[in-house]
Amino acid sequence: MSSNFGDPQDLSAGNEHHDAHVAVTPGEIAIGVVIGRASEYFDFFVFGIAAVLVFPTVFFPFESTLTGILYSFTVFPLAFIARPLGTTIFMAVQRRWDRSTKLTAALFLLGTATAGMSFLPGYHQIGAWSIGLLAFFRFLQGIALGGSWDGLPSLLALSAPPQKRGWYAMLGQTGAPIGFVIASSLFLYLHTHLSVDDFADWGWRYPFFVAFAINVVALFARLRLVATEEYSQLLEERELEPIGTIELLRGQGYNLFLGAFAALASYALFHLVTVFPLSWISLGTEQSVDQVLTIQIVGGALGIVGTIASGFIADRIGRRNTLGALACLIGVFSLFAPWLLGGGRAAQDAFILVGFALLGLSYGQAAGTVTSNFAPKFRYTGAALTTDMAWLIGAAFAPLVALGLSSRFGLVAVSVYLLSGVGCTLIALRVNRALETRG
Repeated sequence: MSSNFGDPQDLSAGNEHHDAHVAVTPGEIAIGVVIGRASEYFDFFVFGIAAVLVFPTVFFPFESTLTGILYSFTVFPLAFIARPLGTTIFMAVQRRWDRSTKLTAALFLLGTATAGMSFLPGYHQIGAWSIGLLAFFRFLQGIALGGSWDGLPSLLALSAPPQKRGWYAMLGQTGAPIGFVIASSLFLYLHTHLSVDDFADWGWRYPFFVAFAINVVALFARLRLVATEEYSQLLEERELEPIGTIELLRGQGYNLFLGAFAALASYALFHLVTVFPLSWISLGTEQSVDQVLTIQIVGGALGIVGTIASGFIADRIGRRNTLGALACLIGVFSLFAPWLLGGGRAAQDAFILVGFALLGLSYGQAAGTVTSNFAPKFRYTGAALTTDMAWLIGAAFAPLVALGLSSRFGLVAVSVYLLSGVGCTLIALRVNRALETRG
């Protein structure tokens, strides 16, 4: 997720140490980053898709389909609300024990919380308790994801050659579209191969089981690096060690919020092309759920390509210029959103595909764009909390707000939501540049 890139001086300062740690190469770190992020976001997208296809029937059968989805989207943000708390708790765990203990506990909790949802009885069996347990497990997901920060993206960033910082920045970001494609493909397979009753009864639970197995694989892949002496030495040399959240807020809290707002256009777009279209289109248009999932899988593939392309672009024009330019393009795209989503199948598909392409290009450079402003001692915790805040402010409530306002006032609400994120990004980048000039 978040990657904090230091200044060129930071990169050159550690060159004499880098050769001494050939056992941990940037390629190995990159693999750990991609596997880790893909597994985490698989868990989150499984929940997001189920919030549209399953939860209204299983947990909110007493309401209409629209209201049931809105209630599901009310549970959706709980994980993002919990993420900063999880980061704070598990940073303390790391200071008390070590990063291997923290990562093992966090990923075990993430897999357990996700798999636990698969065992939940529906509303018809235990009433409101089912909703309460769903919310409880969702909150635990957020605690766990906040605790799963391992410092690999930051270490990868600081180990990158100065001329390839954009390329290394995007590697960790590919995990999100990869996780989305896997989750969507699994749901599409189950939805097309099972009867309606079987899917509603037990089929939807299978992806939540799979999440636990994926987390186990990801855990061992990441522990292979995290538990090594070379990795620990590299982190110490880069001063990538956890500090308390209060100390961070007192020391450089302004950088935390500046970094979160700088990426807001990308994060606002994220759930508006992944979770929201599935809900809007499935509520009353000519497309079936299977058709929407299929086009979203294609869109996810475009998102992966766009994320990779962002690395080449950023290394030529700069990461912040890339993020600012993409924010402007997202703003233009937002003006066409009502016409595209409100149109026929071709227009709706265009919204998804173009949206995913823009998402990949912007999201690829959204993490850690201004976290190099953090002093070295604040970077490890600062990078994690900056991403937590960006997700919370920009993406957590996007499906709920977009669907709720669009169903009441029309799809112009999508345009307004995206434009607000674009404005925040451009202002934050401008403020950051002014601070750097003044410094």
